[in-house]
Amino acid sequence: MQTRILSRILAPMMLLGANAAGAVSLSASGMGQVLIYPYYTVNKSQDTLISVVNASDTGKMLQVRVAEGYNGRDVLKFELFLSAHDVWTAAISQTADDGGGMLRTSDNSCTDPQIPSEGVAFRSSAYDGSGPEPADDGPQGITRTREGFIEIIALTNVAPGSPTETAITHVQNGTPGGGVPPGCATLNDAMTLADSIAPDNGLYGSGSIVNVGQGTFFAYNADALAGFTDIPLTGPTGPFITLQDANSAEAVNGVATSYTYDAQGRPIATDWAFGIDAVSAALMAETIQNEYLTSASLGASTDWVVTFPTKQFYVDDIYGSVPFPPFVEAFHAPGVSTVTMVATHFDREEGSEQQPPACDQTGCMAYPPLTLGYEVNVLSYIEGSNLTFTIGTPSRVLGSVLTYSALDPFGEQGFTTADLTVGDGGHTVPGGVDIDGNDVLAFGLPTVGFMVYNIINARAQPGMLANYGGAFAHRATSCIDNGNACGEFGTGAAAAIGR
Repeated sequence: MQTRILSRILAPMMLLGANAAGAVSLSASGMGQVLIYPYYTVNKSQDTLISVVNASDTGKMLQVRVAEGYNGRDVLKFELFLSAHDVWTAAISQTADDGGGMLRTSDNSCTDPQIPSEGVAFRSSAYDGSGPEPADDGPQGITRTREGFIEIIALTNVAPGSPTETAITHVQNGTPGGGVPPGCATLNDAMTLADSIAPDNGLYGSGSIVNVGQGTFFAYNADALAGFTDIPLTGPTGPFITLQDANSAEAVNGVATSYTYDAQGRPIATDWAFGIDAVSAALMAETIQNEYLTSASLGASTDWVVTFPTKQFYVDDIYGSVPFPPFVEAFHAPGVSTVTMVATHFDREEGSEQQPPACDQTGCMAYPPLTLGYEVNVLSYIEGSNLTFTIGTPSRVLGSVLTYSALDPFGEQGFTTADLTVGDGGHTVPGGVDIDGNDVLAFGLPTVGFMVYNIINARAQPGMLANYGGAFAHRATSCIDNGNACGEFGTGAAAAIGR
């Protein structure tokens, strides 16, 4: 397999031969061609379990990429072949208390390269300079691989009746769940490419963060992008596929089209010159919202995971003269690229408080901005943290060190609205063109993530401690402006989506 490093000035793909029409959109059904798992971790003796389901009647070749959380550099990548109605599962665990992460699977589905039974350790070569990519300005040690996010892209469907389909289809031998594909070792690039057809939107998946010793289990659904590609994407010997490779046969003013939705649920089609901008537009959030619970009497703690899955293409200098909007700072030492947001915390009785507080010319310097420094960000709710938080303090629920700020709650339970368009000049993706030829701006930041809470009951039974918890996806509002103001800028073509 080869890695492709593209400059921002290069068009992602030619659309010659496209025979379908589609556009990149955040799937309301949870099924699509691309799956984004917002967070994995091995901190606090936790394991992360992942699954991906092929709900289609047709086999698929997928690309799996595990990315570290500072700058989105890959720590593991491989191709995965799923037969029709196949499910693949894996676990991410630590190699040692002071080591990195590793992936293990007991699944029989074919992979390229093959994953050994003892698993495969994550590598640092994509960010420490020992591989083909130059080193970046983040931490260089292997512990950087302990947390991040996962991306799975459907490269192709496999033609029914083809040699590749025969090779990857499990042979049951009369034993439920005991089937083994007969041809994993015989798969070759020429055969795979000859048997490839454009992928459908038949993937979905989930992730779970588990601590067996403590009895905690936090489960979430992977975010799905539909309409990522209208053509088969390159196989194992070709260039490494990235989110830059989004393409749409229907695009007139660019290479890819995004679909977002206005407040009435009507689609807004926008063409983009770069595939990555179409993906970012589909994931764009003007605000994100979620609940929190910090009651001391319940032993409750809450973390937010806020992941920007396309951020590296706008801030990492291997992609050109960064930064590109909507991000405002290139990735730099000691391993950050910051954006700021403003949060408003509401208690259960409509009381509220802004973080950082609104202020006049006096006293503003006393409050630090609410800052997100990484590709994956974890924010704990800590009372009084608005003035006292130390960067890198492990988060209270997940034990993350990707902590640049903390959220200072208003009361012990309520909800927070975080505005991603304000703070450091505003965040927009420019360059879109709608069906009428109007210029389009997408406001906010491309965001996925969830809230996770934990309750520790020390008196569940005499001598027994119990843990309870849950994970809930962020809700979001988006703003795609084609000349009519939206969101805080007015009441025009505002889009409100819940995910």
